[in-house]
Amino acid sequence: MSSFGFNKTEIIATALTLVVILVAIIFNFRISLRRERDFQRKNDLQSIVKALEAFHVDTASFPQSFEGKIVACHGGIDEAGTPQPVACGWYGDSLTNIFTGTVFLERLPTDPKHNQGARYYYISNGRYFQIYAALEGTDEAEYDEQIVSRNIFCGTSVCNYGKSFAGAPLDKSIEEYENELRMQGKLNEN
Repeated sequence: MSSFGFNKTEIIATALTLVVILVAIIFNFRISLRRERDFQRKNDLQSIVKALEAFHVDTASFPQSFEGKIVACHGGIDEAGTPQPVACGWYGDSLTNIFTGTVFLERLPTDPKHNQGARYYYISNGRYFQIYAALEGTDEAEYDEQIVSRNIFCGTSVCNYGKSFAGAPLDKSIEEYENELRMQGKLNEN
């Protein structure tokens, strides 16, 4: 008997029970943090989509893409005095019409794990866009194996979630989609 009124077996059983409870708490906490980051990714992409749609209303096209980034930041003025667009950085730069100064998104969001190499990935030809993220949870309803099969990297992970304009599929390139529309006589290229 110990001085606390418990024998050795009771102390070991109590300690093991506390360890099991602690492990369960840590496990659930980690799942909660992952779900929170995935929720932020989904909200970030929705914010970007709304800004891109407003950009489209203002300019009649979407910003072009370069290496997974949105080309809509001011890159100086050429010799003719025309503003030149450059690729925006995720987080910090704003989505702007560089000709009028209209700001559509004050600060482009970045992946919650950007400090570990995670990135959003944007593709556009001006008529359509696709924007991708890599959700951490394969159990998320929006996790899409067809997007995974494209093998697009959102930084350090393969993209598995995305949004697009006008129903453009996320499991094929914009060029493939437009070729299908041309074959069906549904693409208006004006």
